[in-house]
Formats: sequence, C-alpha cells, structure tokens
Amino acid sequence: MEPIISFKDFSFQYTAQKQPTLKNIDLEIYPGEKILICGASGSGKSTLGNCINGLIPFSLTGKMEGQCTVDGIETRNSSIFELSTRVGTVLQDPDGQFVGLTVAEDIAFALENDCVEQQRMNEQILEAAKTVSIEQRLKNAPYDLSGGQKQRVSMAGVIVDDVRILLFDEPLANLDPATGKSAIELIDLLKKETDTTVLIIEHRIEDVLWKKVDRIILMDDGRIVADLRPEELLASSLLKDHGIREPLYLTLLKYAGADLKKLRGIDGINELVLDEKTKENVKSWYARANKEEVYNDNDVILKVEDLDFSYQEGDPILHSVSFEVKKGEMMAIVGQNGAGKSTLCKVICGFEKPSKGKVFFEGGDITEDSIRSRASKIGYVMQNPNQMISQAMIFDEVAMGIRNTGLSEEEIREKVYATLKICGLYEFRNWPISALSFGQKKRVTIASILVMGPKIIILDEPTAGQDFAHYTDIMEFLKELNGKGITIIMITHDMHLMLEYTKRSLVFTDGRIVADASGSAVLCDEDLVKKASLKETSLFKIATDCGIADPVDFVDCFIDYDRKEREHGK
Repeated sequence: MEPIISFKDFSFQYTAQKQPTLKNIDLEIYPGEKILICGASGSGKSTLGNCINGLIPFSLTGKMEGQCTVDGIETRNSSIFELSTRVGTVLQDPDGQFVGLTVAEDIAFALENDCVEQQRMNEQILEAAKTVSIEQRLKNAPYDLSGGQKQRVSMAGVIVDDVRILLFDEPLANLDPATGKSAIELIDLLKKETDTTVLIIEHRIEDVLWKKVDRIILMDDGRIVADLRPEELLASSLLKDHGIREPLYLTLLKYAGADLKKLRGIDGINELVLDEKTKENVKSWYARANKEEVYNDNDVILKVEDLDFSYQEGDPILHSVSFEVKKGEMMAIVGQNGAGKSTLCKVICGFEKPSKGKVFFEGGDITEDSIRSRASKIGYVMQNPNQMISQAMIFDEVAMGIRNTGLSEEEIREKVYATLKICGLYEFRNWPISALSFGQKKRVTIASILVMGPKIIILDEPTAGQDFAHYTDIMEFLKELNGKGITIIMITHDMHLMLEYTKRSLVFTDGRIVADASGSAVLCDEDLVKKASLKETSLFKIATDCGIADPVDFVDCFIDYDRKEREHGK
C-alpha cells in the first residue's frame, strides 16, 4: 500500500528563524491510519501539520529541503486550494478559522466554493451540524459562542466536505472535559465510518487515548524521536523524558512497581486490565502513601452574594450564585461549556453588571466600582489571548500595565524580564506578538497581569495550549505567588490542574453552583461528573478496580506523592 502522506529527508526553516524548525524528517502515514502527534511546545509538531495542509509553504514562507507528498501530490508543486480538497484542518484557535457571519454560513463555506446546489447544501449543513450537536446554533454568530461551541463549528466546517485526511491541531484546547471526550469519540467515529486518515496534534495524551490510535509520533527539537505503537511508547519513559505528561494511571502504576509491558490495555484507561499481582502492588503502595492536610483559617477576601446575571432579559446566565473565597486560597471553577463560569468572573471584575446581588472585596462592597478601580485589586486573564493583546511587541504588551505608575524604565524592564523568564518567554522578549503560537500568546497575557501584582488573580483556562513543561512553569509560579498570600482563582477544563494545584473546586451547571468540594471528591462522584460535563479521573477507575474503600483519599494520596516525587526530581 502506498502512503497517503510521505516525508523524505524533509527540513523546513521559517524565513524569520535562524535555525530549521523541522530537521531531516522521514515519515510515512498510510490511508485509514489514526495517528497522534505529540511533543513539547516548539518541538515542530504544528509545523509538521502545516506542511501537510499547505499552509507551508503557501502562507507561512521559508526554506524547504527534501520531499513532502500528500495524497500523491508533492506539496511544493501544489496550492492551498488543491490541498484543502484533500486535507481538512481544525485549528487550535477556532476564531482564526471563521469566515461566515452565522454558524450555517461558516459550515457552508467549502460547499459554496464547490458550487453545491442550494437544497443539497442545506441538507449537508444540517447533517454536519447534527453530527457535532450544534444544529440549534445555526443562526448564531460564531463569535458569540462558547469556546467549546466554536470548536464544534470548526469541526462541522471540515467534515461537511469530502476530504481524505482530517488534521486536528489541539482539538481539546477549548472544550470542557465531557465535550472533549465526545470530540475524541466523534473523531474516532468519523475515522471508522469514512476510513479517513486522521492526524491529531495534541499534548493531552490521556484524553486522546480515550479511543485507540494506531501510532504515536513523538517530536522533540524538530525531529521525530519515536514512532511507536501506543503500548510500546507508554511502557517506556520517552514521554516523561521529552517533557510530555504521562497519563496519570500510568504514573501511578509505575510508582506501584507494575510491569507495564505485561499489562493488557495500557494504551487507554477504558481498556486497561489489572492482574491480581498489580492490584496487590497498588494496594501496598497506597498503604505506604499519605497525604498532607492543609487548612486555611484566613479572613474572607472575596464574597459573592446572591448574584443573578442575564445578557438578555428572560434568559438568565447566573442564578443566585453565592460563595466566599479566603485570602490565600487557590481554587478552581469547573463545569460545562456555557455554564456561566467566565460570565461570573466578568461580573466580579466589573466587565458586566449583575441584575441582582453584590460583590465584596475585603469586606467592602465593590458592586458599583469601576473596572479601573477593581483592576488594582483583581487581575483577570481572559481565555482567548487575542481579546487582551493590544500591542505589537511582546515587551510592550507586558510592560503596558505598569507604565505611568512612577517606575523608571529600568525598573519596568527588570520587572518585565523577570516575569517573562517565569512564563518561558524571555528568549522572545524582542519578538512581535504576531510571530507567536496560540499557547505562547496565552503566556504573554498571563505575564501582562502577573507583572502588576494584584491581590486576586482570576485566570480563565491558564494552561490551555500549554505543554507539560510550560504548564508546570506557569502553575508553579502561580503556586509561588499563592504561597506569598495572593489569592488565585482559575476557570479550567483541565482536571489534572484541579487535582494537582487546588484544594477546593466550585462546580457549575447551568449558571448554578452544584458543588463546593475538593477536586478529588468532585472527580470521584460519578453523578456529579456526568451532571457537570466533567471527566472522571483515571485514578478513580484504578481505585475501584483494586477495591479501594476510599477512592477520594486514594486520589489525594497520589497527588501528594506525585508532587513530592517531582519536587525531588525523580
């Protein structure tokens, strides 16, 4: 069988770069395969994808060496249009993909270019929309949708056309856990029904492996360092060695001394089968482990009291929301897309006015305070970095918030550089923001808030689009700030983040708080997980399979044990 995608001694160097991003790539992908491409930020995985869909060299220019062939066509001799009839791409930033004024128009774009007859076009639009459960939003503007809904529209716009290759660039970045799980199931279904070749570029390995893949390609520094069957790669230390987070269940099994090469189904938690020896190993590990009890007896810094909010009268988004946050807390807000999490934080920061209720900061009522007044107390990092960035250069964007504060240019430079180092952006300090990836832009917006040092920092999806190394850098920095007394509130779809870094989670469903508990308690409650569109932790399944009486304590013990192991560099 001839490969549908072939790279032969292929290298690529962007025009603005001094060194090649891809180096001597040799790779063959065959029709009908489902491939996961992973690697740390800057490893070249997105560049590899852009070579396949034609963005390189026709939109992103640079020097190409070697050969890249897609569906029998050498890409350098093709065009974006010709390759788009063979490769459908869903970008990690949906906003960069929309062209229509409504969802229906956006889905119809490819069909209009193909001059499909009107009635047939409408049928195909509705069929694609139903496939991704977005048919109720066909008349909405794409930009008015939540992050997860936008991702669904992007997927519908791709599957509506008859392409042989589907390329997903971090498809889980903006989805709630349950929707992400559904997206992986949908991708798997599309692959099986159409025998389409599927490429998934993603660093959330455990989530992608909810459904089986044929191969995992691991990249580092522009090279392919592994091209293996999932079970081979997962049984090795390659993911950890190259800055990728292992699935939590694998990390636990390794701590327990399990022989992964002898276990069946390690390439997906729903396929995993534990033998009796492994179960005993896990129980022995649990007997040795313990967790650290942490209490917060500080005063309340933020209080939300009986809050209601509606964008349109008669269509409430928040319903009687009440909670308190103590000084120095580090907490998560989780729940389904569209549940009102981001809206709540916008009301707290003054971007929106509640229809009822009050917001208190350190005991004072700030419900009527201006955005400027609140900004000196509460910093807010939005989910989409493009909505925050206003400067052309990275340094100027981060420095903007502390200009006109009486600091000298030297003091400003020192504070900006220190923050950029923490956020992994120092080497890009003189770059234009337009040259950054979506994940790098996200880090710029976090830096622009962190440099100002507010008492409360609210972050909407702080780690979206981040690899494990940068995720860890950012979260450890936030943890360090938290240790100094700064209160951290994070809206997140990352269940790992909630487990690892917070002791308390507010769970939202349909504009209401349905739970206020620890992350482990939330993710070990199957009814709550389903109700709030979350995703059960794989650690819960391990605990259940091993007959652990208290899964919540089991998960807490793992989180503390894993943190200590990583702190000791093991």
